[in-house]
Amino acid sequence: MSATFTFDIFSSFDGYGSPTGTYGGYWGKQGPEFLEHRFAQYGEEQRLVLGANTYRLMAAMLASSPAGAEVHDAWVTRMRNLPTTVVSNTLQGPLDWPDATVLNGDPLEAVARLKEESDLPLRSHGSLTLNRALLAAGLVDRVQVTVFPVINSRSQSNDNRIFENTGDFDLEVIESHTFDGHTQQLVYRPTLHA
Repeated sequence: MSATFTFDIFSSFDGYGSPTGTYGGYWGKQGPEFLEHRFAQYGEEQRLVLGANTYRLMAAMLASSPAGAEVHDAWVTRMRNLPTTVVSNTLQGPLDWPDATVLNGDPLEAVARLKEESDLPLRSHGSLTLNRALLAAGLVDRVQVTVFPVINSRSQSNDNRIFENTGDFDLEVIESHTFDGHTQQLVYRPTLHA
């Protein structure tokens, strides 16, 4: 049986994957309900799958941020302590991450093999380049988009548009939640549009 792969991403209302300009992390819109939900979600048994760029970014942010900064929110600590696979042909282990291994080779073949071999559900947070390719290849079972109530397109590039050049997909809603009266989490099952 194949493990479920969830592409978990934060988004502005206009589809960008990270804040720019005067916005801080979470676009400044995280609330207690959202943070509690993330903490619970990352407490579930699962394996984290990251691309090399996201791994480097997260490891550097965690190492350079003081204790108490939002980058050290409780759910992030839980995420960092999950068994983690970093898909990369440029990194070599050991990594500065508690339970991380590097998976080399063709990313699509590597993740397809990981899905077949894993006893745990797989979840990838961020990792746009990797997840765009996995989505286009039909390897993503669930797309979880958390939409923060901002439009943040002024200083963005198309590289940061979450679904840029992934193809056309029909989405079946599996779950939806509203946190703190303004942040939406939408979970979809994607199917390539024929």
